[in-house]
Amino acid sequence: MNEAMLTTYNGQCPYCGSDLELSIDTSSGSQEYIEDCEVCCAPITVVAEVDLKGELVGVELRRDSD
Repeated sequence: MNEAMLTTYNGQCPYCGSDLELSIDTSSGSQEYIEDCEVCCAPITVVAEVDLKGELVGVELRRDSD
């Protein structure tokens, strides 16, 4: 069983531009999921790329419709 390895990522909402702080669980490898903006409640698609060592190497935040 993988233990949760949370990595903090700071970015901006692609809808309203508000600063976001996301906690990404890198123990599950690369992933794509939807998280709502805390300010405007819009659905943000989060694409997190994790390498074989479990390190976060890239994050893309985009509009759900993109």
